[in-house]
Formats: sequence, structure tokens, C-alpha cells
Amino acid sequence: MALREILVVPHPVLKQVSQPVAVVDDELRTLMDEMLETMYEAPGIGLAAIQVGVPKRVIVMDLARQDEEPQPRFFVNPEILWASEETAPYEEGCLSVPDIYDEVERPAKVKLRYLNYQGEQIEEDAEGLFAVCIQHEMDHLEGVLFIDHLSRLKREQAIKKVKKQVKAA
Repeated sequence: MALREILVVPHPVLKQVSQPVAVVDDELRTLMDEMLETMYEAPGIGLAAIQVGVPKRVIVMDLARQDEEPQPRFFVNPEILWASEETAPYEEGCLSVPDIYDEVERPAKVKLRYLNYQGEQIEEDAEGLFAVCIQHEMDHLEGVLFIDHLSRLKREQAIKKVKKQVKAA
């Protein structure tokens, strides 16, 4: 396995719209395994392929707590079939916007469809942290970062802060 570099704002690739995956094959599973390893190392709970410079509609996620067994999840070509009118605020962060956290309001529940690690089609309901995380990661597939949901001033401040951190590193 190989760790991949996580792109940070304002990298232009992060604004690209990701392309659908034609088939879940060994090459794609290798990408997903490397993404998962990269996400764990970061550490984070979700990662979209575009964040490692691959514009494919692929997400990895693990919402297990520190003291729990890992529960890796894989989402290929995910789509939201339904979203509740009820919304919920959640403080979000992002591996592509390091050390920046802010509240984002999203639908509280969603129903999604995706292909899993084996390429099987799955439909399931998501709520709570799962709903927040899948919507956050799916935004990445459209070239949208969580800071794009904030005011222009907050977004510009976040990018400025990240640029400063990168320069200092």
C-alpha cells in the first residue's frame, strides 16, 4: 500500500467535478485501499478520491470511534435519492482544509445509492454523523468544499489561514 498526498485549498483540482466509475475492479479497489490508509494516517473519518488528485466518484469512510474496531466503508458513484426537509447543524472539518472547523447546516437524513467494494449496488438511509459525512464527501465529488457553505469572509479567512500553515511547514 502507498500513502497518497492529500491536496489542500486552494489547489485547483479540488474544484473539479469527479467522473463516474465504469467498473469496480482491482485497480479501483487498490485506489480505495490506499485512500483508506491515507485517511487513517491523516487522521480523518472520510476522504474523496479528488482529495488525493483522482477525479473519480469514490469515497472512503470510517466512523468508528478511537476505541472501536475499524469499520471501513466504500462508496462508488454515490447518489442521494432523497433528503429530508429537516436540517441539522454540525461542526465540520476537512483534511483538505486543515485545522479549520465551522458549522454547516445540511439535511438531517438522506437515502443513498452506491456501489460497494465488491461492486454491488446498495441503497441505505443515513442520519446523524453518517448523513453529515456522506453529504460532505459527496460535495467533494462536485468540486464543493465545506467552506463553500460559509460566508465569503469566513471562506477567505480559512483559505488564508491554510496558505499560511502550508508556507510555514
